[in-house]
Amino acid sequence: MQDSYIWISTIGAAIMAILAIFIRLKATKKPASVKKIILPPVFMSTGFFMFLYEPARPDFLQVVEALAVGMFFSIFLIKMSKFEIRANRIYLKRSKAFAFLLIGLLLVRILFKVIIGDAIDVEELAGMFFLLAYGMILPWRIAMFFRFKKVEKQLETKPKSKWVVPVQT
Repeated sequence: MQDSYIWISTIGAAIMAILAIFIRLKATKKPASVKKIILPPVFMSTGFFMFLYEPARPDFLQVVEALAVGMFFSIFLIKMSKFEIRANRIYLKRSKAFAFLLIGLLLVRILFKVIIGDAIDVEELAGMFFLLAYGMILPWRIAMFFRFKKVEKQLETKPKSKWVVPVQT
């Protein structure tokens, strides 16, 4: 039964990675905003409710380990997330490497699951992977916020262009 949980969660993770790639590529077509940067980790934080279910709670050392791995992976996301000014608006630069990074992270996650999946209960493993993901997204989004604010200051000091791009709704 535990093997089926591992397969189902792996397929779910693959689907989520593919969705994240498409969402990220679509996001580069619309102007960035503070709200779009801050809200994903806020919404994701509701996942901490899983720890109310006792079997999903990892040990302290596992929590530290998962958060540390997530923070390590966030370095790659931070390095690939850059902003640019186009038509007096701030956009996230499209990165071809981002899709490969997400696929690589998925493969690493699957490898971790195969290696430690038998040693750790499925619920506890789910908690660890949630912490890993949160440990990755939070520093990444904080870094994006500060970069966005820096580019926003540049935009405020830069003379406004008369060229206007129609806004899509």
